Amino acid sequence: MKISLIRRLWITFSAYVIGCYASGLNRFRVKGIANIPPTGGVLIASNHISAYETIFLPWAVIRTYPMQILWAPAKEELFRSRLQRWLYSSWGAFPVRRGRDVRAGKVLNDLLRDQRVMLFPEGTRHKDGVLGKGNRGVGKIIYDTRPAVIPTALIGLNRWEFPGFGQEALVVFGSPLDFTDLFQLEDCKETHQLIVDRVMAAIAALLLGEGAYVNEG
Repeated sequence: MKISLIRRLWITFSAYVIGCYASGLNRFRVKGIANIPPTGGVLIASNHISAYETIFLPWAVIRTYPMQILWAPAKEELFRSRLQRWLYSSWGAFPVRRGRDVRAGKVLNDLLRDQRVMLFPEGTRHKDGVLGKGNRGVGKIIYDTRPAVIPTALIGLNRWEFPGFGQEALVVFGSPLDFTDLFQLEDCKETHQLIVDRVMAAIAALLLGEGAYVNEG
């Protein structure tokens, strides 16, 4: 995908401005960034605890891979005003309608051929830090596109206040997951669920390793 130099510069500049707040005025730490492949289609699959993840996750990636984009599907309500539509789109977000959005799905599949995309398999935010169940639609995306899938754990960001100073948060990028066995199975709902269950189990393991795992119970 061809992306203009001006847009790359804008995204990198924006990420570093955000980084000054996240990691300068506050303590937003990053672990496991070396697990993200430098090239190829990459799906960063994270737990969903804060509305600000779509701002801080790009900073965590772009500070190591400047001049690149971390694409993100976002609810269409964020694109209603002209200014918001321009701003979010310029950062690599694209609108998704609630329910089944065929157009957004095609965009997502096309991006995952050679771009980095962040997704939240739970589909809904858990401000209490609880790890919910994964949506099998994410399993379908992985089955169809076969990207490198990086399980990602976000910790502490749900407790941040804005503006704030000295607050702590952590993002941990795990090793790419292996779905070789599941890709041999039939393209069906059961297989898609098995795939997303493996993603969620990997996220849970990362949270557990940091002493931050909270189950739905």
